[in-house]
Amino acid sequence: MALLVHLKMVRDLRGKADRIAKVTFRGLSFYTRVLENCEDEARFDEMFRWPIGSRVDENEILELQVFNYSKIFTNRVIGTFRMVLQKVAEEGHLEVTDTLIDDNNTAIGTSVTVDIKYTTMDGTVGVWSDGEFLDVPGDPEGTFQFETDSLLSGHSHGSGSGVSPGRSIHGIPTFRKAGKGVFSAMKLHKSKSSRDDHKKDEPATLDMEDLDRKALRLGGVGGLDPDCISLASVTAVTTNVSNKRSKPDIKMEPSSGRPVDYQISITVVEARQLVGLNMDPVVCVEIGEDKKYTSMKESTNCPYYNEYFVFDFHVPPDVMFDKILKLSVIHSKNLLRSGTLVGTFKLDVGTVYSQPEHQFYHKWAMLSDPDDITAGCKGYIKCDIAVVGKGDNIKTPHKANETDEDDIEGNLLLPEGVPLERQWARFYVKIYRAEGLPKMNTSIMANVKKAFIGENRDLVDPYVQVVFAGQRGKTSVQKSSYEPIWNEQVVFTEMFPPLCKRIKVQIRDSDKVNDVAIGTHFIDLRKIANDGDKGFLPTMGPAWVNMYGSTRHYTLIDEHQDLNEGLGEGVSFRARLLISVAVEILDITSTEIVSSTEVQVEPVSNISESATGKIEEFFLFGSFLEATMIDRKIGDKPISFEVTIGNYGNQIDGVSKPTAAKKKKKKEGGGESDEEESELIQQNSSEDEADDDGDLVSVSSTPPMKPVITDRNYFHLPYFDKKPCIYIKSWWQDQRRRLYNSNIMDKIADKMEEGLNDVQEVIKTEKAYPERRLRGVLEELSTGCNRFVTLANKDQNQAGRTKLDKERLKSCMREMESMGQQAKLIRSQVKRNTVRDKLKMVQNFLHRLRFLADEPQHSIPDVFVWMMSNNKRIAYARIPSKDILYSIVDEETGKDCGKVKAVFLRLPGKKGFGPAGWTVQAKMEMYLWLGLNKQRKDFLSGLPNGFEENKAPRTSPCLQSVPPISLVYNMKQVFQLRAHMYQARSLFAADSSGLSDPFARVFFSTHSQVTEVLSETLCPTWDQLLVFDDVELFGEAGELRDDPPIIVVEVYDQDTVGKAEFIGRTFAKPITKMCDEHYGPPRFPPQLEYYQIYRGNSTAGDLLAAFELLQIGQGGRAELPPIDGPTDSERGPILPVPMGIRPILSRYRIEVLFWGLRDLKRVNLAQVDRPRVDIECAGRGVQSALIQNYKKNPNFSTLVKWFEVDLPENELLHPPLNVRVVDCRAFGRYTLVGSHAVTSLRRFIYSPPDKTHNNWASAARLMNGYMVLTNGGSQSRPCSPYSRTPPRTFSRPAGDVTVNMDADPSVRKMDTVVKLDATSDAVVKVDVNEEKEEKKRKKKKKKGEVEEDDETDESMLDWWSKYFASIETLMEILRAQDAALAEAEEREDQEIAAEGADIKPDDLPVKGFKGKEKSRDKSRNKEKKKSHHAGEGTEKHSSKPKVDELLVYNKELEAEYDNFEDWLHTFNLYRGKAGDDDEAALDDDRIVGRFKGSMCMYKLPLSEEITREVGFDPNMGMFQSIPHNDPINVLVRIFVVRATDLHPADVNGKADPYVVIKLGKSELKDKENYISKQLNPVFGKAFDMEATFPMESMLTVSVYDWDLVGTDDLIGETKIDLENRFYSKHRATCGIANSYSVHGYNVWRDPMKPSQILAKLCKEGKLDGPHYGPGGRVKVANRVFMGTTEIEDENGLKKQTDEHLALTVLKHWEEIPRVGCKLIPEHVETRPLLNPDHPGIEQGRIEMWVDMFPMDMPAPGPAIDISPRKPKNLELRVIIWNTDDVVLEDDAFMTGEKMSDIYVRGWLKGQQEDKQDTDVHYHSLTGEGNFNWRFVFPFDYLMAEEKIVISKKESMFSWDETEYKIPARLTLQVWDADHFSADDFLGAIELDLNRFPRGAKTAKQCSINMVQNQAELPCISIFKQKRVKGWWPFVARDENDEMELTGKVEAELHLMSAEEAEKSPVGLGRNEPDPLEKPNRPDTTFLWFLSPLKAIRYLVCNRYKWLIIKIIVALLLLMMLGLFLYSMPGYLVKKLLGA
Repeated sequence: MALLVHLKMVRDLRGKADRIAKVTFRGLSFYTRVLENCEDEARFDEMFRWPIGSRVDENEILELQVFNYSKIFTNRVIGTFRMVLQKVAEEGHLEVTDTLIDDNNTAIGTSVTVDIKYTTMDGTVGVWSDGEFLDVPGDPEGTFQFETDSLLSGHSHGSGSGVSPGRSIHGIPTFRKAGKGVFSAMKLHKSKSSRDDHKKDEPATLDMEDLDRKALRLGGVGGLDPDCISLASVTAVTTNVSNKRSKPDIKMEPSSGRPVDYQISITVVEARQLVGLNMDPVVCVEIGEDKKYTSMKESTNCPYYNEYFVFDFHVPPDVMFDKILKLSVIHSKNLLRSGTLVGTFKLDVGTVYSQPEHQFYHKWAMLSDPDDITAGCKGYIKCDIAVVGKGDNIKTPHKANETDEDDIEGNLLLPEGVPLERQWARFYVKIYRAEGLPKMNTSIMANVKKAFIGENRDLVDPYVQVVFAGQRGKTSVQKSSYEPIWNEQVVFTEMFPPLCKRIKVQIRDSDKVNDVAIGTHFIDLRKIANDGDKGFLPTMGPAWVNMYGSTRHYTLIDEHQDLNEGLGEGVSFRARLLISVAVEILDITSTEIVSSTEVQVEPVSNISESATGKIEEFFLFGSFLEATMIDRKIGDKPISFEVTIGNYGNQIDGVSKPTAAKKKKKKEGGGESDEEESELIQQNSSEDEADDDGDLVSVSSTPPMKPVITDRNYFHLPYFDKKPCIYIKSWWQDQRRRLYNSNIMDKIADKMEEGLNDVQEVIKTEKAYPERRLRGVLEELSTGCNRFVTLANKDQNQAGRTKLDKERLKSCMREMESMGQQAKLIRSQVKRNTVRDKLKMVQNFLHRLRFLADEPQHSIPDVFVWMMSNNKRIAYARIPSKDILYSIVDEETGKDCGKVKAVFLRLPGKKGFGPAGWTVQAKMEMYLWLGLNKQRKDFLSGLPNGFEENKAPRTSPCLQSVPPISLVYNMKQVFQLRAHMYQARSLFAADSSGLSDPFARVFFSTHSQVTEVLSETLCPTWDQLLVFDDVELFGEAGELRDDPPIIVVEVYDQDTVGKAEFIGRTFAKPITKMCDEHYGPPRFPPQLEYYQIYRGNSTAGDLLAAFELLQIGQGGRAELPPIDGPTDSERGPILPVPMGIRPILSRYRIEVLFWGLRDLKRVNLAQVDRPRVDIECAGRGVQSALIQNYKKNPNFSTLVKWFEVDLPENELLHPPLNVRVVDCRAFGRYTLVGSHAVTSLRRFIYSPPDKTHNNWASAARLMNGYMVLTNGGSQSRPCSPYSRTPPRTFSRPAGDVTVNMDADPSVRKMDTVVKLDATSDAVVKVDVNEEKEEKKRKKKKKKGEVEEDDETDESMLDWWSKYFASIETLMEILRAQDAALAEAEEREDQEIAAEGADIKPDDLPVKGFKGKEKSRDKSRNKEKKKSHHAGEGTEKHSSKPKVDELLVYNKELEAEYDNFEDWLHTFNLYRGKAGDDDEAALDDDRIVGRFKGSMCMYKLPLSEEITREVGFDPNMGMFQSIPHNDPINVLVRIFVVRATDLHPADVNGKADPYVVIKLGKSELKDKENYISKQLNPVFGKAFDMEATFPMESMLTVSVYDWDLVGTDDLIGETKIDLENRFYSKHRATCGIANSYSVHGYNVWRDPMKPSQILAKLCKEGKLDGPHYGPGGRVKVANRVFMGTTEIEDENGLKKQTDEHLALTVLKHWEEIPRVGCKLIPEHVETRPLLNPDHPGIEQGRIEMWVDMFPMDMPAPGPAIDISPRKPKNLELRVIIWNTDDVVLEDDAFMTGEKMSDIYVRGWLKGQQEDKQDTDVHYHSLTGEGNFNWRFVFPFDYLMAEEKIVISKKESMFSWDETEYKIPARLTLQVWDADHFSADDFLGAIELDLNRFPRGAKTAKQCSINMVQNQAELPCISIFKQKRVKGWWPFVARDENDEMELTGKVEAELHLMSAEEAEKSPVGLGRNEPDPLEKPNRPDTTFLWFLSPLKAIRYLVCNRYKWLIIKIIVALLLLMMLGLFLYSMPGYLVKKLLGA
């Protein structure tokens, strides 16, 4: 369907001017060319065509506007013509002449003539079948293209208005202006629109001011809000959109397959609810082949381990993520026996890596028994698992409070969206058959075999191996078969949904020696299933999967064998396998189920031929238009190219060709040209023979041809006007629909990605209106999605559609529909301030789209293009078949189908890694077309026009349409290419000096030229014009204008010896001017643009350049625009970039602050002695003073110097500034030490302070930072995320501002909201939670909670109290932030959902949502719980003693304060070649020192106000008030608190850490105080060192591992630059405490009191103040602060002081105008420990802080004591009084009645060795037992951490004792004593002494609920209660794993300190002192000894009465039988003889 408008002429124009016209339909505008100097008549005579997706509605309007064109100003409208298309829609053709109207809707004299045609789908074309079609009238290219490429579908909400992200986009609705933006996006893919009818269509570029004007005009007319304007593709606008060429891929190197470092750390914390009685469990952690075990814990079902394991790997990512991580619990394992398996849990590493932060933290893994799937849960392991790749840094999440984590169900170790209850399922992988296997033996072997066996057999014995979730199954081996048929299924039993993502299916060749893989395919379960409500279980096939791997010719040692294992990208087709996958959820209750999870292999029935689809004949055509950049190594031999698809076209496998009869039956894999033919092809590939059924033979390779030299490095093939072609026929199942759907989605995604890149570009370059562009992207997305829904629904009933096809289609349609609706919705929400957030959301859409587009069921194999030289395969390209697949519907066509694509060939396999992978082996311009043979008609339509087909000679008459074997181009155009190479920046360092000598080589077609070499720079400014004369291009002029070939620019580093080294490459498209066009705006002269340079997959800099391609007409070069500018006299015949193109410059002054040099390494083994710094920018520069003796003083004597330089006005074009350090040696020699390039000078641009906005504004800005905390919003910079200072101090504008500060900061946090009204002066303080809390507290009391004593004794508090209180606060704040974030997200989702619901309530619940909703609900409940706990938290605080706090930063201080570069910046100096790895981590090795200093640049002249200020020192320029840099002596005091999560250094998985501190030459080792076997050591140490800045300014704190033998190993270290801290304005010398006190744990540490600090700051900042006033006020500048004025000394006396006031000001220093900034509070920082051997991977973290005191000031007091708290010695006395209701296990010895011999055992967790037993209560018949028995457990306890501390030797071989910290838990068990066999365990209870349920008053009230619903019951702590008595239940698990009550115990717990225990000692059991009375046990227990007869009677009567009777009866019967037998014979005799 199309609308064609032929604009003929406009008459009766007035005046003389340039005219241009614009035609708009459905929001898409086309411009005509400009007619210059028209008078009254303008003959445009141009044709415009709109392809449209929906019918033209009768009310739609066509609009035509005629303008006077102006190059400089906006075009002026002459008049407008609007027409309703009713008549056109009815008749299909209309010619009309009418007058134009002006802006006031009045007619003017000018008239216009247009001719309009409308072709519909049904009228002219008939039915859309797969057959041939008619030509469409009025279609200029003779091919009917069903295209829908409108840009905005806003105007057509018709039925099928989905307007696809189209191809050619001309102009943009309502905005247009010439000139190019500096868009650095890769400009190529956006080449020019090509339609023959508008030769003159310029790419319009957006200029933002222009947009504004337009928007205003629009606003004026239609009342549009400029905020709602969408802007469709800027890309479409700034660049040309092509439709004959597709975009090349710039990233060259294959990224997969290269090994990377990974570290997996697993902490096994504890296990709970293990099934089994009284076990000794061990946890085994297994990853792949590596196993590690925890220690064994004795007799417990809930062992506590807290052990940390680390596994290091160096493997490719795919291999890593497929490894299975298995946790298993083993019972009673020892040296001799392997133990019994309790249960296992498996997941793959990829699942962990895809979690947020790549980790699971404190989650419970649920164990199941692999041998018995009916058994249910076997227990839980609590663990942390983290996977760290290189460069990932893992944040340890804040620990939630214990009770939260004990909720096992809420914290299961499962990814989000996986249901908590997982079920068992069977996974069936059915393997039917395979085809097209390669020979796995050489032909020699074949001959040997043939000689022995006498027949020629296939040389491969294949079987299939399937690996899933760590288990493998294999089919039978099919002996010698290239087309094996198995028909078997491999069955896995695994939990569903499984936590392993991929099933690996591998065909292997069975061999006597070793089996090798033939090919591997991975099935990603996420792609073949959908977990939404309308989702489906994993299902796939039956479908063919294609396997790729190494090349097919067999060699004994295959260098690319890895490719067959599935590592890396396959370089050739290997085989295809027919498989299907199904999953069945098991019903465990059914009886006939097999309970083991062993893999089973079973036969399955055969599958019909048609099940996988109807076999169709496909046709692949390719043409090689150009082969250039051929590597010189292979340039001497003739080269040919081979193209294969599957095995078709392959010259190695000569499988017989299917005959006509066979062909119908034959499947595709074998379809092959036979052997004679392959020889034929090699002799002369242009032979073409007619087959018997009139078929054509494939020609799969080009004739060999000798390459011609291009330049020193590259050759090219001389194709010129004769382009060779190939064509191949192949037979495949017709499953194109799958690929079509994929293509539609891919195209939407490509379009979207392009749009998003634009938006980011607009944001990055700070252009206006990114939101409009984003709106355009969303609009395109929603139309694209609707379009998908209409297109994808076709061909529903095609043969071979599998269940997956149907389900995938449904889910894709749902997803796309919902995405379209969400896009519409988000579009309406995009505003200036939300662009960035919405951009993130839209990027999620992009990921979703890409995921959906990936089709799991392959159909047609990929196409491989190989370059052959001398019969060797050199390099290849792999082209996915879907990209070149043809469809009659434009959106479904592959993106490269029927287009010319630049293809870069690369080396196969591992050869392609590293440098070899970056160099191009060859650059091809290829044209490919793949489609059904019957649709073949159009296969040449996309080629550049102007060729004749050259058919093969011997063509039989019946063939009309033989494809050509070559194309001869008879049209050729001659051009001149001008490459304006201006500069490059941030290039890769290729020389050992850390610099490069770069030059650029520009390739265009078969030509190449180089720029000059600039030595020693990473930022060359070549400023050079390269002119390529007489470039011949073949094809039509018009097409070449719109679609010029691409230019490749390679940057090299020139080396004196050897070949130049490759730095990187980029692509560009030139702007083309034909000879009949005018050289002038809007397109010429072109503007410079940035092009990203790539090296492999990583970026290697930017190139600033412009390219123009000018056609040379008949007049020769004379007609071209002149190349102005003389050749540069200094540089010889080098042309500079001409004036119109080079940027406009203005004069800047750059001031440089030279401070000093640090850490310079040796150069060529000599030390640096007299360094100097040279600064250079744009050819100008300045040198620092010379440092005379670097050893003595590495600082510069002259601080500030400046230079002036001409820089571009446009900031983005500013060249980099280069810092180079040279060492001045004797005799005037200089050596380069290192260099640094400052790529962006932006942050150093000085902007004068704005006098107009008063200080209030900046204060308010800072206030916002504070406001944030209370409502959980985002943070502003100066306020640290945890600035907990409650927002209570605010300032007022106008005159004096009062800030009120309470004397005691309230203890409650997070709940004080401050209302601040900018207009009023009042500061209102509202306390929200006050009343609520009162109520809560009352409620709490009712529950019988014992309130704790409020005041703790001051003397009890120490620094650690402060520390732990602060950590708790930190956690709370983090939790609150999380909750706020989650809430915000939820709100957004709900909005979207709600609005979505308006659109279509019935099918809103799309997968994406529901999954989220579920997990949301889960998280919401958690949130509820959390907030509930948080409530309790604050509750606890309110009753908690008020402790002064410090700030705990969970990162380095530098990260919080911007590296302390507030005025002093550090520049790393580099030397040496850059690493070739993608990551920048290796750059650390290249750092050879640091330059400290700063820059400031400003435009000249500078305003005078600044220089006139008081005390302005002209020598210092902009760097006023900077301290002097003379050496200074400093006392450095380092406090190391503790380290966490250290990397184990010893074999036992532990480490013995100690601290080493280095500063300059001095080193402190704390080796004797190492901490044995700890990965979380608490050091609690302070170290004092003296240092002299600047010589010793880098502090290194390392943690080493102590070893008895050998050297100690470094675990990790952290480096701190003390100098930047010392000089920082944030005052990082000594943190400012929260409150001022002169004694106690919170004593003021700084030698200067707050008032002195304040006075000093005011003096330095030239501020007025401080003035202390009466009534606790202080005035600084124009602010007034208030606070208390009293202080208590040690003796409790109160004194007057100003210190509190001064401290109040310091804490709010950032509010002071002009000089204010946040001062560093008293803090502890957490720094990562790094180890140079494992770069980029954290080895643990260390918590510490540093204080510094200048030695010329008064000395500070002694360091505060932070030594670790000593545990308290406590004693727990447990008296077991009685038991009741204990289950009766035994049968009495004679009576057989149920009874038990009860005793109770007890121990404290971790001290199993010291377990204690009561005596035995024998023969309890009722389960009652009386004991009166006392256990005594002494233990050491850390109050703050709530842990018991145990020190013991790990084994008899241990050198020293290890300290363990274990939660305080008391275990009591009840047992049944047996004399001969082992005692029977009956039940147990474990009480957490910190929170356990209060005992019941009587045995009756004691129930199992006390254990099961522990969370709801009131809990008590023995540490607060001291003494508790009550009844507690014993529980055990029965066979069904349910908890059951097995008894009750009455016990009394009494806790006392060791001193109290000494004063009142007690005996164990019932011993002295303080003995307990003997229990009164009933006499039944001694029954047997007193009355044995009674007992026997009891036994006989009760139990064995019936048994005895039965025995007597039986005996009688036996006697009778005996008598009968005895007397019978005699009797018989008598009877017989008749006696």
